[in-house]
Amino acid sequence: MSIRAKVIAAVILTGSVVLALAGCAPGPSGSGPGTTGAGVPSASASAPADVGQARTPRLQHVVVIMDENKPSTSVIGNPDAPYLNALAQAGARASHYSAITHPSLPNYLALTAGSTAGITADCAPGPGCLATGHNLAEELDRGGLTWKMYAESMPAPCTASDAGLYVVRHNPFLYFPSVTRDSSYCRAHDVPFDRLKSDLSTSGALPDFSFVSPNLCDDMHNCSVATGDAWLATNVPKILDSPAFAAQRSLLVVTFDEGDSDSNLVACVFAGPAARPHAVVSTSFTHYSLLRTVEDALGLAPLTANDARAEPMTQLLDQPPG
Repeated sequence: MSIRAKVIAAVILTGSVVLALAGCAPGPSGSGPGTTGAGVPSASASAPADVGQARTPRLQHVVVIMDENKPSTSVIGNPDAPYLNALAQAGARASHYSAITHPSLPNYLALTAGSTAGITADCAPGPGCLATGHNLAEELDRGGLTWKMYAESMPAPCTASDAGLYVVRHNPFLYFPSVTRDSSYCRAHDVPFDRLKSDLSTSGALPDFSFVSPNLCDDMHNCSVATGDAWLATNVPKILDSPAFAAQRSLLVVTFDEGDSDSNLVACVFAGPAARPHAVVSTSFTHYSLLRTVEDALGLAPLTANDARAEPMTQLLDQPPG
């Protein structure tokens, strides 16, 4: 069965499951067997995946989609997010995945530079708001690998200021002087989201690493969970059906930058041929863990002590034969 068929089947099943969860969920102060207080399946409700000390397999492509400002309990088990829940059911989900801090920007930097660079606010790139250490773009370049940042609603490549539904704080690569100091290099790598369509046409066109940032509405920041889920339902199948995913060991990750003031545990879902099917992993992970996983899967060294110490998310990956 193809990845798309598995997800479609899971959508049908998940529609029933999330409605059942919504109907039988206990109140915030209580919890029933196998659920959290929010009616979301707990780690005990599903057998946790456990592959011991398995090696992180090498991958051909990694695509990360970053959504916004929703704790895991707002999307997992939510009937307004049938597609994301189906994707999680068909692939692998980290049930204890945490953002690093608040607000948004430091989390984006943690995932792409292994550090928040001491930045504690959603500032615009400029003096006092730059990450001058090593970053994932440099690491990929040194490794002879390709990368692109795809930002929805960005009016032109390498736009370093807010414009409508596009906000620069959700585009971490523009905070790296190593990316922005060469304008032609920046324009070639930091591009509007509509460029992804042509890059998906062949496995050779899709970069080894891709970071996708939906706009303020489609990432669930300004708009509803249902709106963001509809965006995923429209765009994720195009990625999963692309030559890079149909014929190669490639990975799609959907996660969130941060939660809310009550919880910074966020959803993190692995999908595509490299994802372990039907896995729920209860190990504690963070954005540094995801960065470490990307580095290991693409044959790169850790950037900082943060990702070097982080446990790679190998348990969510399907191990190749042999």
